[in-house]
Amino acid sequence: MNALESHLEIDEGLYSRQIYVLGYDAMQRMTGSSVLVSGMKGVGVETAKNIILAGVKSVTVHDQGDAQWSDLSSQFFLSEGDVGQNRAVVSQRHLAELNSYVPVVAYTEELSEKFLSAFQVVVLTNSSLEEQLRISDFCHANNICFILADTKGLLFCDFGEHFVVYDPSEAEPVSATIQHITQGCPGVVTIACEEKQEHFENGGMVTFSRVEGMTELNNSDRGVCPDPCAVSAGPYHLEIGDTTTFSPYHRGGTITQVKMPQTHSYVSTSLLSRGYGKACSPCDLTHYCTLHMAFQALHAFQSKMGRLPRPRNQVDADRLLELAQDLAGWQAPLDEELVRAFAAVSAGDLSPINAVIGAMAAQEVLKAASGKFTPLDQWFYFDAWECLPEQEHSVPLSEQDCAPRGSRYDGQIAVFGADFQERLGQQKYFVVGAGAIGCELLKNFGMIGLAAGKGGRITVTDMDTIERSNLNRQFLFRPQDVLGLRPPLKSEVAAAAVRHMNPYTNVTAHQDCLGPDTEQLYGDNFFLGLDGVATALDNPQARVYVGERCVQYLKPLLDSGTEGTKGHVQVFVPFLTESYGHAMDLAEKTYPLCTLRHFPTAIQHTLQWARDQFEGLFKKSAENVSGGEALEKLELVHSSLQEKPLSWGECVAWARRLWEQLFRNDIQQLLYNFPPDHVRHSPSYRKSGSSPSPLFPLPLDTHMAFILAASRLFAQTHRLQVSGDEVAARQVLLVLCLMLFLQPRLESQALPRDLLTLPSFRVMSQCKIPSPPPLNLSLIPLSLAPQDDNSNFHLNFIVAASNLRAENYGIPTADWLQSKRIVGRIVPAIATTTAAVAGLVCLELYKLVWGHKDLGSYRQSFLRLAEPMFICIQPCSPSKQQVRACMAPKPRPSLGDHQGLSEHGLALRMLLYREAVLYAAFWSSEKLKEQLANRLTELVHCITGKAVPKDCRFLEFQIVCEGEEEDSTPPPVHVQLH
Repeated sequence: MNALESHLEIDEGLYSRQIYVLGYDAMQRMTGSSVLVSGMKGVGVETAKNIILAGVKSVTVHDQGDAQWSDLSSQFFLSEGDVGQNRAVVSQRHLAELNSYVPVVAYTEELSEKFLSAFQVVVLTNSSLEEQLRISDFCHANNICFILADTKGLLFCDFGEHFVVYDPSEAEPVSATIQHITQGCPGVVTIACEEKQEHFENGGMVTFSRVEGMTELNNSDRGVCPDPCAVSAGPYHLEIGDTTTFSPYHRGGTITQVKMPQTHSYVSTSLLSRGYGKACSPCDLTHYCTLHMAFQALHAFQSKMGRLPRPRNQVDADRLLELAQDLAGWQAPLDEELVRAFAAVSAGDLSPINAVIGAMAAQEVLKAASGKFTPLDQWFYFDAWECLPEQEHSVPLSEQDCAPRGSRYDGQIAVFGADFQERLGQQKYFVVGAGAIGCELLKNFGMIGLAAGKGGRITVTDMDTIERSNLNRQFLFRPQDVLGLRPPLKSEVAAAAVRHMNPYTNVTAHQDCLGPDTEQLYGDNFFLGLDGVATALDNPQARVYVGERCVQYLKPLLDSGTEGTKGHVQVFVPFLTESYGHAMDLAEKTYPLCTLRHFPTAIQHTLQWARDQFEGLFKKSAENVSGGEALEKLELVHSSLQEKPLSWGECVAWARRLWEQLFRNDIQQLLYNFPPDHVRHSPSYRKSGSSPSPLFPLPLDTHMAFILAASRLFAQTHRLQVSGDEVAARQVLLVLCLMLFLQPRLESQALPRDLLTLPSFRVMSQCKIPSPPPLNLSLIPLSLAPQDDNSNFHLNFIVAASNLRAENYGIPTADWLQSKRIVGRIVPAIATTTAAVAGLVCLELYKLVWGHKDLGSYRQSFLRLAEPMFICIQPCSPSKQQVRACMAPKPRPSLGDHQGLSEHGLALRMLLYREAVLYAAFWSSEKLKEQLANRLTELVHCITGKAVPKDCRFLEFQIVCEGEEEDSTPPPVHVQLH
């Protein structure tokens, strides 16, 4: 099977966002892997769910146990009616609905060696130590990738003695424009110093392309010797070996990193006691050692006692500590309090922990099945002890508090107690967004019982509808949701799915965009009634707005985001952490206009240029002609009127002339203005290593793709029906005459007949288009279609135009999928990262519900599942600023409306309500007296022309005080109305 046939088997409509993460080759390798997941409790079903969504060959789920009440706190495919039934059998029915490309089978017998031999990857969860050792040894000896995952925070991988990683990282290969190459031993390559230029790896491999002069380097791989070093002028230098005998370097060229396969070696679980992973510091080493020994001691405890330690039972905790100390010996010191805490909660089962461990386990499965990304080496321990109650602020939990109650939350009660569970049920939370992260958040909220009690409420809002590409990572949606002519709203389907998982969850679905236009709906009463807000947005501006509202109403905010295998979670607590706006940098990447118009150096530049061409040719020109201001824009619409087509053939002719203008004439004009030798020394072109060149014979497909797409779009804007295909377009091109391009101050010369590699193209010196008769001037403006609409030739035009321009400038071209990602600003996404960050969000939610007051209890988390890397740090504290001594006791002043400004004692210079000035010290005494005699609500009404709504609880004002520094910004003042 060739590569093209393999790629066609990948359903781009379903896997589009995941393809950007893994690539075609890795996904194709995944389709050859059968996976076994043993143990269908919380972490097992979470792992299986993520694997199935990703699209492996097949998944077999195994469990010999029956569902119990405690399983319902984290196993989202079990209901109260399933208690007493086999977990694997019940789960299989639901898992099979996730992805029609992945067969799912349930197995309830013992795992024999013959049965295990049918799989390429085996995942064990909820298993005994004896079972782990037996299966691990068999898998290691038979080249089967083995993964161990435990709901208490353990992950272990053994991929055999010789596992090949084809692509170790998620990053695109480093690429740079060449400025110069020396002849010598070693040869030194000078590369352009671009903003945020990634460094080439020491000892890595690179390849060269489009080098002029020293052509021996083109398409050859060479090693990079020492570390690239920055010089004072800015460029980087790389040594590449002996270039003494090579031709002198002239200009141009690109150097690109070559990712080389890596071979990794692993040991089996039978060597369990020999190591416990890597630690970043001596403190981490003690922590890791303690957890490692605690897990082994737990296995010994279960073997002897036939059960897990009872929650908060002191005798069981002492026994587990003794076992851990015996196992540790003198290897390393143990944290005794950590072991006791481990014993106290080991009988628990938390959905957020399962989400994190299950997501990471699933990502390791995908690495094993695809050879994509660096696998775990080999142990990983995860804990979130900060979620337990702060000792100085609470009464210690007792064994009675955490005892089973025959409740669906027993697995969580075993960790946090019954009172905390009741507090969770009373929470009122606002979830903004019901996409990938939103679905995972709602699933976890349903499992932990958030808003499932008296007075509790979850409000979720999302104005989007479900699309097929959502099904690969937005867990609560199913294929039947996209079968109808009118797709349903995400928020409604997600809310219904959560109620099905936990019928006690009080969740309400909205379809409103959160913003200034909906502040009547999401106003004072709404926000003041909340306990917190969780965002699941991919729009930075929307997240900033939500952050501002949370600051305004003093509500905690849980924010998270993903990009490929990278994810982050941040928690913002009033008066304890910095606010969202202070933590984010929203500057978008922009390119200088001269770079886009004349001197592009990267495919991103040519794609933006092509997008601008699309907007100018098919949107703005049509709007100018059709709009009411057309008479004021005669110069802009002149060409549109002159070239109005009457037939499909004239559209093809227009597209051919456009090709001539953009990719030949404009380039010749640029070369006349900036000859190659001059360009190389031009400040505006200093970063570019090559000069442009008019297109000469190239593969015909690129040219015809542009002409076909441009002609179709031109026909659409002029309301003409496309009546021909590529064959008809070629017939038009056979008899087409083109006007000769005349360079300034140069005599005209004949153009080559093979201009477009079409021998039948005839280029003549004169050809005028006859003036068309008076016609209806109404045109149809074209707006760039949604990301997943591939049927309208919008992207076809942009991709073809970008690649043709890239050929002009010697820039490596991009395929259709890569171009689509860049143009559409599509964020790569995969279900594993989404599940992990949602789990981490819920861990911070636990702390908010407890009411933790210590900043050190909260965590900002950053992860890269591809490497894998996991970092948890303490949030930043808020900046403190003393505005005036009278304001020192409160972070934000609060006044009553019956108090006048003159009575409060604030030495104000200015008072503003939104953008309206209500008071200014420099006003005349008469105006000041008149203003100060009014109540603030009356001033707001007078200035804005709108009465303050009766249900408004307070007004927020900005103040400028006398004697404050120029760069000092006092906090807003809240005026309480009720």
